[in-house]
Amino acid sequence: MRLVSKCATFSLALISVLLIMPCAVTHAGDAITVTSFGGAYTKSQLEAHYKPFSEKFGIKVNSVDYNGGIAQIRAQVESGNVTWDVVDLETQDITAACDEGLLETIDLSSVPAGADGTPAAGDFISGAVHECGVGNIIWSTIIAYDKTKFPGEKPSKLADFFDLKKFPGMRGLSKRPNGIIEYALMADGVAPADVYELLSTKAGVDRAFAKLDTIKGSILFWETYAQGPQMLADGEVIMTVSANGRIFNAIVKENKPFAIIWDNQIYNMDYYVVPKGSKNVKNAMKFVMFATSSQALADQTKWISYGPVRKSSVPYITTYYGTSVSMKPHMPTAPDNFKTALANSPEWWADNQDEMIKRYNAWMTK
Repeated sequence: MRLVSKCATFSLALISVLLIMPCAVTHAGDAITVTSFGGAYTKSQLEAHYKPFSEKFGIKVNSVDYNGGIAQIRAQVESGNVTWDVVDLETQDITAACDEGLLETIDLSSVPAGADGTPAAGDFISGAVHECGVGNIIWSTIIAYDKTKFPGEKPSKLADFFDLKKFPGMRGLSKRPNGIIEYALMADGVAPADVYELLSTKAGVDRAFAKLDTIKGSILFWETYAQGPQMLADGEVIMTVSANGRIFNAIVKENKPFAIIWDNQIYNMDYYVVPKGSKNVKNAMKFVMFATSSQALADQTKWISYGPVRKSSVPYITTYYGTSVSMKPHMPTAPDNFKTALANSPEWWADNQDEMIKRYNAWMTK
């Protein structure tokens, strides 16, 4: 879900570079390269983080797009030619990269307190401050549906996605198992807190796939997160798994009659990290601390519906840029949305992903 979950689809060969010129006078070498996922996501970072940082510190930001993962970071570190200074990594990737020694460690004492004075340790959502990076957003896998397909009662919970009798029609599912097998267990009555413990047993995995079997005949599979909303818009499916930012954009920017089911959302975090051997570590760390401040994280929500990872950012969340749409209700971390949320477990997926992909692929094709 890496690139497409950030509202963009790119060729693996595509690397676009955007130079953001600071207003202040800079000295030679006062520049850093920040690498992220492109599209609307990087646009949100550009407006909320890159430009204000450049204006405040007089340090130019070179923005590079990539497709996620740690392969390119590993290649740079191992070759001794590190050209990226800051990288946006998802939870499972920061865990792997940190374990491999590919990232600079973070001086946790240098992470600033929140705008309300709350120390960082008590201000960030659990897990957002990592020994190798600092969190910047929470984004979620959710269920979305087309309201026009339900003139009467509308689906409102995860179990409705699996209820073909009450809500007949095609469903959209990812061709990757991440999030899907967790959804299957929760729809079968497993509490979020018990999901990964149960999935660590053969009986738990079998139970998840048995639940998926109940809708097997009503599934259209998609490869990218762009395809789920498109299937919904084209009437190919009445409900689909998607990323919350994708559906928000479809609703607000494209006026689609879609709605989000937040029940049992599966949330993930992204982090700013500094590759080991960066030639601009000092300025890179300065950027990380600036971009994860209360105001900077709140400012990002003006451009995309991904939640800040600091509690002190919430009072500063306003409206979607250029509109009167309040962003607070659209955040994954909004109280009403977060009640039954499940935190993605990078540790579980790191240990089980190969096996799950193999079994899921076999299930899709049988």
